[in-house]
Amino acid sequence: MMITIEGPPSHSPYRLNQLLSELQSIDSSITLIGARYIHFIDNSKELTDKDYDVLNPLLSYGPDWDLGTNKGNKIIVIPRIGTTSPWSSKATDIAHGCGLSSINRIERGLIYTLVGLTDDQHLSRCVVPLYDRMTQQAITQFDQLDRMFEIDQPQPFTTISILSEGIEALESANTELGLALNNQEMNYLLKQFQILERDPTDAELMMFAQANSEHCRHKVFNAEWTIDGQPEALSLFDMIKHTYQSNPKGVLSAYKDNAAVMSGGQGRWFIPSGSDQSYGFIEDNIHTMMKVETHNHPTAISPYPGAATGSGGEIRDEAATGRGGMPKAGLTGFAVSHLRIPGSIQPWEKSIGKPDRIASALEIMTEGPIGGASFNNEFGRPNILGFFRTYEFSDNHSKNNAWGYHKPIMIVGGLGNISESSVNKLDTENDSLIIVLGGPSMLIGLGGGSASSLNAGVSNEDLDFASVQRDNAELERRAQEVINKCFGLTLDPEYKGENPILLIHDVGAGGLSNAVPEIIDHSKMSADLELRKIFNAEPGLSPLEIWCNEAQERYVLCVDPTHLDLFDEICQRERCPYAVVGQVNNHGYLKMNDSHFDNFPIDMPMEVLFGNPPKTQLSITREAVSPLDDSLKDISIREACERILRFPTVADKTFLIHIGDRTVGGLVSQDQFVGPWQVPVSDVGVTLKDHYSKKGEAMSMGERTPVATINPPASGRLAVAEAITNMLSAPVNEISDIKFSANWMSSIKTDPQKQALFDTVQAVTLDFCSKIGLTIPVGKDSLSMQTSWSEDNIEKEITAPLSLIISAFAPIDNVTRTITPQLKVSNNSLLILIDLGQGRNRLGGSCLAQVYSRSLGEAADIENPFCLKDFFNAVTELKSLDKILAYHDRSDGGLFATFSEMAFAGNMGLKIDLNTASKEETLSLLFSEEVGAVIEINATDLKLVMETLEKYSLGKSAVVIGETTPSKQISMTTNHDYAETFELRELREIWSEVSFRMQSLRDNPETAKEAFDNLRDDDNPGVSCKIEFVLPNKENLIKFKDQRPKVAVLREQGVNSHIEMAVAFHKAGFEAVDVHMTDIISGRVGLDDFKGLVACGGFSYGDVLGAGGGWAKSIVFNPDVRNIFEDYFNRPDTFTLGVCNGCQMLSQLQNIIPGAGHWPRFVKNLSEQFEARLSLVEITKNSSLFLRDMEGSILPIATSHGEGRVEYHHNDDHNLLNQNSQVIIRYVDNYGQPTNQYPANPNGSKDGVAGFCSEDGRVTIIMPHPERVIRGVQHSWCPSEWNDNGPWLKMFHNAREWIA
Repeated sequence: MMITIEGPPSHSPYRLNQLLSELQSIDSSITLIGARYIHFIDNSKELTDKDYDVLNPLLSYGPDWDLGTNKGNKIIVIPRIGTTSPWSSKATDIAHGCGLSSINRIERGLIYTLVGLTDDQHLSRCVVPLYDRMTQQAITQFDQLDRMFEIDQPQPFTTISILSEGIEALESANTELGLALNNQEMNYLLKQFQILERDPTDAELMMFAQANSEHCRHKVFNAEWTIDGQPEALSLFDMIKHTYQSNPKGVLSAYKDNAAVMSGGQGRWFIPSGSDQSYGFIEDNIHTMMKVETHNHPTAISPYPGAATGSGGEIRDEAATGRGGMPKAGLTGFAVSHLRIPGSIQPWEKSIGKPDRIASALEIMTEGPIGGASFNNEFGRPNILGFFRTYEFSDNHSKNNAWGYHKPIMIVGGLGNISESSVNKLDTENDSLIIVLGGPSMLIGLGGGSASSLNAGVSNEDLDFASVQRDNAELERRAQEVINKCFGLTLDPEYKGENPILLIHDVGAGGLSNAVPEIIDHSKMSADLELRKIFNAEPGLSPLEIWCNEAQERYVLCVDPTHLDLFDEICQRERCPYAVVGQVNNHGYLKMNDSHFDNFPIDMPMEVLFGNPPKTQLSITREAVSPLDDSLKDISIREACERILRFPTVADKTFLIHIGDRTVGGLVSQDQFVGPWQVPVSDVGVTLKDHYSKKGEAMSMGERTPVATINPPASGRLAVAEAITNMLSAPVNEISDIKFSANWMSSIKTDPQKQALFDTVQAVTLDFCSKIGLTIPVGKDSLSMQTSWSEDNIEKEITAPLSLIISAFAPIDNVTRTITPQLKVSNNSLLILIDLGQGRNRLGGSCLAQVYSRSLGEAADIENPFCLKDFFNAVTELKSLDKILAYHDRSDGGLFATFSEMAFAGNMGLKIDLNTASKEETLSLLFSEEVGAVIEINATDLKLVMETLEKYSLGKSAVVIGETTPSKQISMTTNHDYAETFELRELREIWSEVSFRMQSLRDNPETAKEAFDNLRDDDNPGVSCKIEFVLPNKENLIKFKDQRPKVAVLREQGVNSHIEMAVAFHKAGFEAVDVHMTDIISGRVGLDDFKGLVACGGFSYGDVLGAGGGWAKSIVFNPDVRNIFEDYFNRPDTFTLGVCNGCQMLSQLQNIIPGAGHWPRFVKNLSEQFEARLSLVEITKNSSLFLRDMEGSILPIATSHGEGRVEYHHNDDHNLLNQNSQVIIRYVDNYGQPTNQYPANPNGSKDGVAGFCSEDGRVTIIMPHPERVIRGVQHSWCPSEWNDNGPWLKMFHNAREWIA
């Protein structure tokens, strides 16, 4: 039976008004709107009053917003019938944990109420903006809900009659199923099944199509090429592998796994033991994984889930390397066509239109980055690097064809760590178990491998939407915890290396139909499978749909049967689903039985599936291209400066960065923001190797895709060079230490496009990287970067330029040696331009060309790889001599963008002498994007610096271009009749305008305006610290090393900040113990032996039912568990800490925590966005044992939350908490004053309050993360005098002193 329970408001007042305005543009008669959640409960028996006493509080969550009107036309939006939303699975888990065992499933929808609708025709049009057709459906009558929980009957497979109908039957299936098979492959299949003397099943054809898709097989990169009638000796992939053959040093795994692995060296894992779950450091050789993926097609169709599952898929690639790895830090990039922001369409933003089936660039950049960031945030991976480019250009002013990114680039990657014992997958033997770990099958992502191999506009629109996935990061976190625990056993002496996982593969493109065969083929084995053992959330699926769907958050593993009990124990503890779906054998077939229909949907020889269809042959004839030059006539220098800073490729990227957690894990040393003013201009992302040393890893990116429209090989070389010039911010020892991921994207529809691809691969690999020791051990190709559509019977086409995105990774010895673009000295320092273009200043394909929609001749280039190597060596030597104060590469926007960003970061002025003789020469120097960098040096070091550059043959390439000044102005002089002075504030506002406008559209426009207005403060002192206590020293810390009281590091499913929390307590003198809620619920662990309890940050249950709400209610409504916590809180010899999600959870246990009766709850931030900032907080006069002696201090702290705004239960709670000294910290601005202004106050809490304690001070809750910044090296910026132990370590030391 189904019951419905109305829920809380779904929209804030301002979002409700936004929606009203949008609907009024469809039907101007609409006067009012209301919106709320509605819950649907499928239960096996009638609920009792006692059940409702639990259920009703469970379903009460969220801010106290106005519901809007409740009388009018109803539009009900629900998950697509037949599907189960991720929200549902987690809410149902919570209900079961609270004792509601008769509930089969809880689902959630929305009810919109519209007043004043004109008629049914307008109603149907108003429905469209209210739901996502990919994952939802909209209905207007409640009786249409009857099918909500219907269970469909399983569907059988079908066969394709090729024995009787021949190739025509395959051709029909190819179209109907969206297989993307070419003629050679269809003929191959016809021949093979004729030999087998049977017709193939639809599941077999789809499996073959996925396994042999361009996406999976990289047929073009493995093709044989003939150019101008002459066969080429090497394939594209051969050329890439040549870089590894030329320089294999430091590469442990290349081209054979889900990610590449480079040597990392000695380090210390901090992990719990397998027996008592006590955390400790373990010495090991810790190596570095690197991988970069793209998710272009899904993001074009539906940006949020497309980008979210792109992030999730790449994370799984790292986790599924070898026998299991740990993802550490991520990168994200986007390239789209023109944004055309309403009310701010720029002169250069011309367009030939777009098809309705894909999202606009504005929609992609509004929703896609949130999707990617949300997955990273919830999983617990910091995103610390990225790029963003807009490009759309018609070089022949055609109205029907243009260059652009209607099919966007959505690139996601990162680095992780892997134990030396886990780098290589083991071979499987007969009877090894095949296990699917993670979530169930769902009818989503069907045929994604094939779909991504098609040009946008070629496939059926329904297939496009079927090929996009849905995300569930919290479930992927659970699977990651299983992987972490398994590889941890390898290092645990008690378990003697018993990692149950022999090898692991992620489930991505093609679903199980690709992952299972690949894991079997690893050891050239075969397998027997049972279809109905696969977890399936939608019983009505056919065998094809179960086998080939791309439901996310899954892995395929091979496990030794003798270790199954151990593996089961780990999975049960983490509440991570798994299923044994078959066994490995050696009979040569992939056989999959269907016990429901008693037949075999799959019965295919492995050699047919992974056989050798004819190799792709590509033959082209070269064409010469001469660049056009429209000249620089009528371009104003000042206007050009303003356009460049306003251009999205150059402009402030804050709107893409603050939405992503950059501190989770506690291993980030440098993110995108630099300096006391936290300006997002860092060239490099830097991570710490472990929680002990200052060793680490660095990653950077490089791309210059518009240049490919003029000179494709030059665009490739520039991408490589930019990755290197960015990497030089980090202390990399040798250029050969840097390893690349190369992501190649293009259309190959025409010969010129194929020529561009071939020539660029050759130029980058054989002719550049191989010559100077740069290795490309990993990469990806996407060769369908084209969008075609018909409009008014006119065929239109947008083609992406050949796009090479280079991501660079390198080990570093000391993260504190990283330098940034922040100018350091406001007088007596000089800026030197090191110009590897050697004065040529070519402008073709530059940002200047784009903002004036002109062709400006030849493009920048770097033909000589040894010049780049000399540059690397020269800058590295100068850094080793401490002669570089600030460093910034020259790339998009040219020299003007480079020194402007340095001035923003240092909040100081510049005097620039361009020494140019004409306006044209000035424009060329300011905006050329030739390879190079600007360095800040002390004037007294000029002679030594120039001598060093001369030593590396760069003397003629280096010139002093200016000096710093304490004024807040940038002045430029020339040798012709031109001089200009800009106010720094004026330039900063222009540079940040795009970010402001995007935040105004996407987030709360009021907070967006507050952030933008804050830029106008010329006197802003930046992050200013005040320490009113003595920092713990080494002697303070080691005195407790032999007596360590136990602290329970408590986590629930979805918690992701437990490791860094355990480190903080361990460092302060505690024995930190990993305690999962399942340990307490099952009775394996109690709290009697613990002196401390800490509830950690993350996204317990994915924050459904309110942040921390599900976690808290699973305690409150479980009598046995509630008693355990209540007894603990009442013990006077214990302390409790809750941080972020743990803070949210404990605030909802206020009724069982003595002295917490006036605590508030925490709801959605005022910005309505996840906020990740380096915030300033003041420690107030308070009773917390954690903050003893710290009153009055003002410290930077990591903020990372989406629901941190305080909402009190009673009007007088705020005053009573202040009177009782229970308010412990509050956000302050850079002047040290408590603030309600965004972004200094990131969540909008009144008076900036951010933490509370119980009346006796034993229980403390705090929203920001002190545990992530206990070391100086964990701050994106901190005072230079801070040593390794940062001031927040004092907080944890205080707890240890209290115990003593």
